[in-house]
Amino acid sequence: MAGAFIWYNSSLNATQKNSENVTVIIENGAGINGIAKKLKQENLIKNEFAFKIYCKLSNRTQLQAGKYELNKNMSVQQIVSVIEKGNIVDESVTITFIEGKNMRWIAKTISENTKNTENDVYNLLKDENYLDSLIDKYWFLSDDIKNKNIYYSLEGYLYPDTYTFENEDVDVKTIFETMLDVMSSQLDTYKSEIQNSKYSVHELLSLASVVELEALNEEDRSAVAGVFYNRLKNNMALQSDVTTYYAVKVDMGERDLTNSDLNTKNPYNTRASNMTGKLPVGPICSVSVSSIKAVIEPESSKYLFFVADKNGKVYFSKTNSEHEELINKLKSEGLWFTY
Repeated sequence: MAGAFIWYNSSLNATQKNSENVTVIIENGAGINGIAKKLKQENLIKNEFAFKIYCKLSNRTQLQAGKYELNKNMSVQQIVSVIEKGNIVDESVTITFIEGKNMRWIAKTISENTKNTENDVYNLLKDENYLDSLIDKYWFLSDDIKNKNIYYSLEGYLYPDTYTFENEDVDVKTIFETMLDVMSSQLDTYKSEIQNSKYSVHELLSLASVVELEALNEEDRSAVAGVFYNRLKNNMALQSDVTTYYAVKVDMGERDLTNSDLNTKNPYNTRASNMTGKLPVGPICSVSVSSIKAVIEPESSKYLFFVADKNGKVYFSKTNSEHEELINKLKSEGLWFTY
């Protein structure tokens, strides 16, 4: 009996004194027998039978499946304690997608936080069969996203927020559809208003994306949206520089726009002479719910112009002469952007 007792106690000791981490995956339904076999294979316990006796005598039978970081210098008691408490390795990855960022930034962010590459993102955005499946699944998606002039099919449709995924192996489809699910819940709030609007979801999101970048403060967005609607109603071009930046694939702040950029005839560039009364062909960035609300519930006014000073304050004008006068005033007060 003494020999058996000594053997049993010895079998519960660590397999080695030196530290050596071992990652172990305990599958669902493994049971004590399966867990004992797995731990012995990884040289984390000395004896399967002794392990099972310990679990039974100590009533430690509620061991949980999962991925665990164990060590060969741990005793059976320590190992069982970790698995019983379910102290699994957290491999989740949390990614924050910011409003106002375009698909190039989204692709880069995905590549930096997961095992996907930027090309994985771009290739999926070009997959016609996949896009068709999304159009069938989400009420707010239409063939508009397949327009050949659009740079990135889901631009503006992926709702910006903080998301947590199981691990860095998450595929791009899962990321996209998780973001689309949230966009769906945001748009559902305004579904009846959208369906009664003269504009399509695609057009509303296109305008919302411009508002997102043009209005620095949330409280100004509905007023800015109202100005854009007034310009469209008067068959005027939106003349938004942010659409020009997007058209020439230059990020704002990267460099100034050139006259050539501003005059480029591109279905995104609302500064071009052929864009009077037109929206850009598609969204130019991720949009927040406040920008979506702004274009659905714009502020009514007679303003046709707006300008922001370098502190973010927005000024509105009814005529071009008032607009130019405001700009000159801001310049004289040192409130105009200088590059």
